[in-house]
Amino acid sequence: MPQDQRADTPALAPADAGRWRAYYLRCLTWAFTLFNTVRVAAYAPTVWAIQQSGDSSQHSLWTWLTWLGANATMAAWLYEHNGQRVNKAVVVNTGNATMCLVTTVVIIWFRA
Repeated sequence: MPQDQRADTPALAPADAGRWRAYYLRCLTWAFTLFNTVRVAAYAPTVWAIQQSGDSSQHSLWTWLTWLGANATMAAWLYEHNGQRVNKAVVVNTGNATMCLVTTVVIIWFRA
């Protein structure tokens, strides 16, 4: 018996391990999609607050441009590494990039 396996812990058969991994990956995909979809909606209060106050001075344009670039390039990277196919991760990162763009435009608008 391998040293790292306890006698009272049965090893998973390869088929069972494969099923658990598939289940884990499915859950991870949906958790990623859920949290990042909520994240897309979470940009709205910032945009709303800037529009209501008419003051974007407390919002860093550099930060929003960085996040825009990070999300846009991540979407492109995922698309390319997924055989140039769109999947949930590409859509979510595109949504995040879009909301960062909206926030950036609103910041610039109120600074002009």
